[in-house]
Amino acid sequence: MTVTSADSLREEVRRKYAEAALAATRGGSAECCDSSCCADFGRELYSAQEEAEVPEAAALASLGCGNPTAVAELRAGETVLDLGSGGGIDVILSAKRVSPTGTAYGLDMTDEMLALARANAAEAGVGNVHFLKGLMEQIPLPAASVDVVISNCVINLSTDKAAVLTETARVLKPGGRLGISDIVAEDRVSPEERAERGSYVGCIAGALSKSEYEAGLEAAGFEAIDVRFTHEVAEGIHGAIVRAVKPY
Repeated sequence: MTVTSADSLREEVRRKYAEAALAATRGGSAECCDSSCCADFGRELYSAQEEAEVPEAAALASLGCGNPTAVAELRAGETVLDLGSGGGIDVILSAKRVSPTGTAYGLDMTDEMLALARANAAEAGVGNVHFLKGLMEQIPLPAASVDVVISNCVINLSTDKAAVLTETARVLKPGGRLGISDIVAEDRVSPEERAERGSYVGCIAGALSKSEYEAGLEAAGFEAIDVRFTHEVAEGIHGAIVRAVKPY
């Protein structure tokens, strides 16, 4: 992939999710106008109790494919980072799980989503949150500063997934863990077939296969790697739980 095409895809992602943030801010569903975002892949995986813990706008802006706060099994006192934090639902839930001694960071590249997330966190009354603007390929946090990295249907949107996984390993403390939800293809589905099943912005065309994900995590230095399908979102394409640990 050329730099130009990578930049173009990133800008398309930024624009679509900015539109989604503005829709949620207005009180409507965050689905993209042409149904090309990740909306509705995993909203139902949040319990009614969890949705009651966050402002309505945060729930409306949920564009993920799973529930990473449940996947990561967060504990009090931990520092957690959410890659591609969007409207803030997973950061707010994480802050409640690790509070009062823990910290929840949200990282997003979209100004509109960051503004929405900050407003949602203020409405939720959580003070142990910090929202950062930046790219998940260049995480603006020090090395070995985070206990847990979560993400919800976002890594598939990166044009440099190897960099995301390497950066994730860098910011994790030794023994830190990765617990994310993402869209993952069966190994039999080629990149060309993934593109036929859905757009890049729609979280399909950019999805890694199960073996590609496992190899990428191993190359980044992770161990105890587990990529597990949860529900099918297109033929041969699944929502998945991805877990791994940074060795001591």
